Amino acid sequence: MSEEKTNVEKLQEELCLNLKNAALIMDDEEIKKADEFCQGYKHFLSNCKTERQAAAFAAEAAAKAGFEPFDPKASYKAGDRVYYLHRNKAVILTSFGKKSLSEGVRIVASHIDAPRLDLKPTPLYEDSELALLKTHYYGGIKKYQWAAIPLALHGLVILKDGSRLEVSIGEEEDEPKFVITDLLPHLGAEQGKRPLSEGIKGEELNVLVGSRPFKSDSGSELVKLNVLRLLNEKYSMVEADFISAEFELVPAYKASDVGLDRSMIGAYGHDDRVCAYPSLMAALDCKAPEYTAVTVLTDKEEIGSSGNTGLQSSYLKDFIADIAASQNLSAREVLRPSKCLSADVNAAFDPTFPNVHDKLNAAFLNKGIVVTKYTGSRGKSGTSDASAEFMGEVRKIFDDAGIIWQTGSLGKVDEGGGGTVAQYVANLDVDVVDVGVAVLSMHAPFEVVSKLDVYMAYKAFSTFLA
Repeated sequence: MSEEKTNVEKLQEELCLNLKNAALIMDDEEIKKADEFCQGYKHFLSNCKTERQAAAFAAEAAAKAGFEPFDPKASYKAGDRVYYLHRNKAVILTSFGKKSLSEGVRIVASHIDAPRLDLKPTPLYEDSELALLKTHYYGGIKKYQWAAIPLALHGLVILKDGSRLEVSIGEEEDEPKFVITDLLPHLGAEQGKRPLSEGIKGEELNVLVGSRPFKSDSGSELVKLNVLRLLNEKYSMVEADFISAEFELVPAYKASDVGLDRSMIGAYGHDDRVCAYPSLMAALDCKAPEYTAVTVLTDKEEIGSSGNTGLQSSYLKDFIADIAASQNLSAREVLRPSKCLSADVNAAFDPTFPNVHDKLNAAFLNKGIVVTKYTGSRGKSGTSDASAEFMGEVRKIFDDAGIIWQTGSLGKVDEGGGGTVAQYVANLDVDVVDVGVAVLSMHAPFEVVSKLDVYMAYKAFSTFLA
């Protein structure tokens, strides 16, 4: 009887897919490395809450690591490393490889924007002697999650004279915070009858910024006036300057460990900085690749990759065309044999809400990086759907390198779904598949990921680019 069981176990091990918690596979030394790697990631999350901050961080890190600013008129050889800061919101880092560009490049593409609240062009108003700011949410959010939490204000203002002004209020301990108020339960009976998606409506996402009036014997909207006075004294702003500004409201708290075992990280912006940071670190460590390694940190993914800093624009293709020209090649000659990992997150299985997932095809915390063959929604709409050939290639790369990985899909077939930049890279005739970290509470102001999965993302991107 025992021998039969042993044979069964052997056959199961040989034939069946058996995913294990990464903590049961990794040794203590590697787990320690993962925890140390995540200290840097937490610092990045806490200090880079906007796409501009993340892009500046990446460009500065690249320069410190020896990358040179990209010159489209220059010629580059194996071992050269360059970075290109695109409109201060996207970055491309490139390490030139030993093989000719005619054999393609290896691309890792992640995005550095995250769901947030943007100020409207004319945001400041007063009502009932309170000063508030009107917002327009950016990306897919559950609006009710953004009420009654501390918020920080980040932005860039172009003043009337053309000078640039960076603003950050609310991140430091001694700085004021901002908040969207909500009804108390005692008076919330009618609000409670609303659908959950309308618990807080878009036009109710108004941010409280002041309550003390400017001291005067006459005049109206004196609280608003006092807020403008404070902005003018500190930043030389007037109300019209909001028109030529980009202001973003984000959660004011810092990234922190989650769980008694400190195995997880809770923070704002894991989607998709949990892939952007490991891909950036992999790019900085990539010094002598076989194929030219191109790491893209892009903007606007959360609203469909539109605009001139999103991957529906031509800036990546134009960059490839520029480096191709240095070897007398066209962009298409370089792109056609190229391979790409679209580094974006997937939804982690949540046992509190199991019904939205097909558990057999769901991603789990602590089971490694997630390979997502296709994203999209209902009938694979809006996906690139990686080929069997490229899935096999990625599978072999990860297995040969000892990468802990799993597959995942974004919920049940008719439940919803989502998109990534993969389809826009695929439009360039590049083989691409989504590879990223599983996230709990995705798009919430406080998302959760596994430290071991973050580290495995770094190892996976490093292996692919090497």
